[in-house]
Amino acid sequence: MKLLRIGEPGKERPAVLASDGTARDLTGIVDDIAGDALTPAGLDRLRAVDTDSLPALPEGRIGPCVAGVGKFICIGLNYADHAAESGMEVPKEPIMFMKANSAICGPNDTVLVPRNSTKCDWEVELGVVIGKPGAYIAPDDAMTHVAGYCVVNDVSERAFQIERGGQWVKGKSADTFGPIGPWLVTADEVPDPQNLAMWLEVDGHRYQDGSTRTMVFGVAHLVSYLSQFMSLQPGDIISTGTPPGVGMGQKPPVYLKGGERMSLGIEGLGTQTQKVGNA
Repeated sequence: MKLLRIGEPGKERPAVLASDGTARDLTGIVDDIAGDALTPAGLDRLRAVDTDSLPALPEGRIGPCVAGVGKFICIGLNYADHAAESGMEVPKEPIMFMKANSAICGPNDTVLVPRNSTKCDWEVELGVVIGKPGAYIAPDDAMTHVAGYCVVNDVSERAFQIERGGQWVKGKSADTFGPIGPWLVTADEVPDPQNLAMWLEVDGHRYQDGSTRTMVFGVAHLVSYLSQFMSLQPGDIISTGTPPGVGMGQKPPVYLKGGERMSLGIEGLGTQTQKVGNA
């Protein structure tokens, strides 16, 4: 299934893509694409619905594909070639940091360069959405906890992240720095999350052209690893790192100033397009 949310901010309606590619209204079947709806039992209930018989929603803004996200967990330097372009060593264990949930926005919403920004950057990433809750999850059981996958643009302000001291979170958490979607694609439709092409362009120039094949730590490892430090709950999102081609890695570096257009996507998970504005 491809699950999504249609409507203006705060008024999104849960939806599913029908066989003809139209968004069909799930209102009354689920409260939202969140929480219990993402558990194995919740997804089984949705699979039992004749989606083609549901009313079609008019085209409109696509909202974040998951509502009520509890934790937005990010993994840093998870592609060896991205670590190299950043001038950093490949980590021996996953580098984990949090992105504020208030950064979450729709896949095609305007991304705002924050005030006092000098080094605003892009990162196409595979997002993993948790369905079955758990803690201390064994690696062999990790994939049963995954509800599905989505595209994430882990927008970053490098000066805030690297040059201002403390943790990375303050360079990752500005409002609009977390576009997710357009769809939550359930795990049964993604047989191998470690073999997905991914790309990102700014104003038509392709900067990132990679694949999840080159992840240092794969999805199963990350789910198991993170669960050793915190319980994972339905609707939590793990953003799994980015391949090379970020603005910081260009020679000379290229950063977002406002006025650009970003386009990005992951094989089978859809595409995002964002205008860049200024806060």
